[in-house]
Amino acid sequence: MAIQGVMDTLKNTNLQEIGVSFSLADLLRDLKVEDDKVYIKLFSPSEKYHDYLKEKAETVLKSIGAKAVQVEFTSEPPKKQQPPQPPPQQNPFESRRRIPKVKKVIAVASGKGGVGKSTVAVNITAALKRKGYNVGYLDADMYGPSGPTMLGAKDKQVTATPDNKLIPPESHGIKIMSIGLLLPSEDTPVIWRGPVLFKALSQFLFDINWGEELDFLIIDLPPGTGDIQITLGQTAEIDGAVIVTTPQDVALIDVKKGIQMFNEVQIPVLGIVENMSYFVCPDSEKKYEIFGKSKTEDIAKQYNTQLLGKVPIEPKVAEFGDLGIPIVLAKEDSESAKAFMEIADEIIKKLSEQ
Repeated sequence: MAIQGVMDTLKNTNLQEIGVSFSLADLLRDLKVEDDKVYIKLFSPSEKYHDYLKEKAETVLKSIGAKAVQVEFTSEPPKKQQPPQPPPQQNPFESRRRIPKVKKVIAVASGKGGVGKSTVAVNITAALKRKGYNVGYLDADMYGPSGPTMLGAKDKQVTATPDNKLIPPESHGIKIMSIGLLLPSEDTPVIWRGPVLFKALSQFLFDINWGEELDFLIIDLPPGTGDIQITLGQTAEIDGAVIVTTPQDVALIDVKKGIQMFNEVQIPVLGIVENMSYFVCPDSEKKYEIFGKSKTEDIAKQYNTQLLGKVPIEPKVAEFGDLGIPIVLAKEDSESAKAFMEIADEIIKKLSEQ
């Protein structure tokens, strides 16, 4: 006998004789069919219906060919079926990995371009080097890689190990990796879309042979809150982020966006660096706040972070940067160099507090 035939018969057997509007199939709790033998278990809250139900079941099942019908009863109501639960949402940050042979990773970012983010990133790297740390600089600004120029590495070559790990060149004792070192010339544009860009970023993060373990790796991010920042936050474990701004209101608006973006990708914000904070006239030594009175410290307090330091406007910063020497190394007694050294101290302090 077919189980489907038995089920159809039970569904078509109504129980109106005892004043109910459902069928035998509605009471069915278990069903087994073996050749011409049928076993069923029915729900019945009262014994007074047992004889009737048993007789009804035997009659209809034997009418379709059953030779033997065994009927049992249970008074336990059916277990309430739980609605299907949606699968648990996967945490997009669970797959983050440590960058090999790096103790601490610091991302340097800005909400907008033109605030001197790469200048700050390069000089923080140089300041940490001056303090005796083994440091590396990773230029993740794929479309505008300026790090090699400012570190005097634009003519240096990237080599590779037998297992295709990239070996970064060194300048001023700093290991440097940038897409700018892999392009045929400085004029070659990077015209990449998502998948190629992400593959290159992944290689820069996890397929670099830094040699001796780095104490710090500074990652110079592109400006804004785009794909590279989000991809970085989802793939690599970053110990902290530094946000660069100028005192202008338009730049500070983007600082807020940057802080919120890092909060979203679960990267702690170590603090804000205010670049081009003021200008000191060399003739009178009078300080001028060219971009107006700073509100950066207020923003830092509002978003539960801190102002790591203020870097003044000094023409020598750009001059030495074009020559490939960070101001921290070129002119140690300058106001900018002193500011960057203090900022490096604050970063080390914040990381030690984590």
